[in-house]
Amino acid sequence: MTQPASADSTFRPDLLRGKHALITGGGSGINLGIAQSFAAHGCRVTILGRSLEKAQVAAQGIQDAGGEALGVSADVRDVEALGRAVEAATARFGRFDIVLCGAAGNFPAPVDGISPNGFKTVVDIDLLGTYNTIKAAAPQLQVPGGSILSISAYGVPVPMQAHVVAAKAGVDALTQVLAIEWGLRGVRVNAIIPGPIDGTEGMRRLAPDEATRQQFTRTVPLGRFGVPQDIANAALFLVSDAASYITGAILPVDGGQNMLGGAPQYQMMLNMMERPS
Repeated sequence: MTQPASADSTFRPDLLRGKHALITGGGSGINLGIAQSFAAHGCRVTILGRSLEKAQVAAQGIQDAGGEALGVSADVRDVEALGRAVEAATARFGRFDIVLCGAAGNFPAPVDGISPNGFKTVVDIDLLGTYNTIKAAAPQLQVPGGSILSISAYGVPVPMQAHVVAAKAGVDALTQVLAIEWGLRGVRVNAIIPGPIDGTEGMRRLAPDEATRQQFTRTVPLGRFGVPQDIANAALFLVSDAASYITGAILPVDGGQNMLGGAPQYQMMLNMMERPS
């Protein structure tokens, strides 16, 4: 049974009918929103996370809404575990039409406040984890017709986020190299740069209080936080046939924030440094 699409969805209910998507980091936040939207539009969804319980709870929620979903567990830094997860997913739903790399790590800190291990951990999850996921899923990706989509971050230097900016710049470069290498296979490779998205763990860490939330809002030309559905809508478009001639795109979905560069975040950092402790 196909999970019914939202009555106000921009997309037709059967947009992804018959397709299978692997979504890493799909147990919460932006990636769970994408998984729910994919399922609502006919896609069978495998949610992969480090916590099997969390992935299974997310999958059960989709099933309860009438969709088809499976929860599996793997750390994206562990190639062997990813391989086992891919085997379980394809045994249940068949080959992948969509691979969405969303697993990520983040914490706000200046460069001299990040330990070598902390920096490596974020790079290993965000960049190496994206590579590992694509590498593990590639033998089971539909060719031609497969679509790979990564969740990136920022498009400009941002203070307190050196580890994330470095890792995601690598994700963007990997996206574009793969788009060139795999274009002749009929595989499209794109990425989305989300802006500040409300209700996510990342924003709870970056904006833990109302004063910081208001400062973040002022860094967005549209004057508001995004919601997970904003990212899900972009993802639905990019993996659908409507985007069949789009590959190598790094799409900001951020209310215009990237157009302002890193200056607003720099001002936020200065304000926090000047704020009485």
